Formats: sequence, structure tokens, C-alpha cells
Amino acid sequence: MPAAKAPKAPTAPEDAYTAAPFVPEGADLTALRRAAAGCRGCPLHRAATQTVFGAGSTDARVMLVGEQPGDQEDRQGKPFVGPAGKLLDRALEEAGIDPAGAYVTNAVKHFKFTRAEPRKRRIHKAPTLREMTACGPWLAAELALVEPELIVVLGATAGKALLGSAFRVGEVRGTVLEREIHGRPERLVPTVHPSSVLRARDDDRRAAFQGLVADLEVAAHALG
Repeated sequence: MPAAKAPKAPTAPEDAYTAAPFVPEGADLTALRRAAAGCRGCPLHRAATQTVFGAGSTDARVMLVGEQPGDQEDRQGKPFVGPAGKLLDRALEEAGIDPAGAYVTNAVKHFKFTRAEPRKRRIHKAPTLREMTACGPWLAAELALVEPELIVVLGATAGKALLGSAFRVGEVRGTVLEREIHGRPERLVPTVHPSSVLRARDDDRRAAFQGLVADLEVAAHALG
């Protein structure tokens, strides 16, 4: 008899990535944060130290959305507590936006990284579009609870997560966009991620910082 055929390979696990089953309906921010700590919607939770959920009040007028937690955020469990977060706070203050009054979060809630050798420094690795999409239900839940007057989109990854894969931050930074996001009409101001300012060459860093401040001033004016 001929040998039995091998079973057909299952659909790639990536096709099933989604946080949706982990997001409780009707939850407040405290319950959402607690539920997010147990999210297994994609494999990024396996290497990360912990889920890094958003921080701030449901009364916040502005929501800042970045890419993903960095090394310090992953260790401390809070968004934007590393060098990029400190630079962002300074830029917000110069633009006339109180950092303490903003809700800050990321499109992806787990730190994605690589390292050349064990125990070496963890190096940020950009999440895939599928990983961003998988994490979308958490961001949708945050938006529904906070109902911000304005979303500041920090960088290309956050822009793709909110506005689609065709998003290019250089084409729309510093402008006020009106789009439907997760079923809600939203106003958004895209700008660069503050980490890009830190990566700029020494002689370009001042100009890069002032560009970020100028974009945030557009956001401050839009808030009125």
C-alpha cells in the first residue's frame, strides 16, 4: 500500500494573532490594564518582561500613541519612562502641552527585541504589521474609554497601526488629520517618534528636536 500522505500543514500561526479574546467588555482602565497583563494574543509576550499598558486619566484631552515599549519601559512596566520619554516630556512642555495631563500608550504593548549574544544589551526590533494589528483591540479599548479630543501619532509604526500600511510620517507630520479610527471619528497630528531625535547626529539633533516641538505646537493649537 502506498504510504499515507502527511497531514496538511496548519495555517501559519501568525494568521491567528489577535488580542481580542483577552479584552474584557465594559471594563474600566484598571480592569483593562489587569487583563492586558495576561494577554497572549501574539508571541511577543514570551520574551518580554511584562505587558506595558497605557498610563494616564480617562479625562485626558490628548492621547499620545507610540510604537512599543523600550528596554526601560519593559523593565518598569510603564510607557515612555526611558530616554525617549524624557525627551518627549521636554518637547511637550516647550509646545505648551502638560505631559501630566496626557494619556500615553503604544500601538504594541510588549517589547520586541533582539540581541547578538545572551546577556548582551537588548536591541529594539520593529513590530510587524500583523503584530500591530493583533494588538489593535487594546488600543481600540483605550480610545473608547479616554475619548481624546486629539491623538498625537508618534512615528511611522504608530501611524501604520492607526492609519494603515500606506502611512508615511514625512508626508503628513505637523498637520491635523480627520479619520475614522476603530469606528470613531478622530483628529490626529502625526509627528516623529522622539527616539528618532535621540538617534540624530549631534549637529542635527537640535533641529530634529525643534521639528518635534513645532509639530506638537500644531497639536497644542488644535486643542485650543
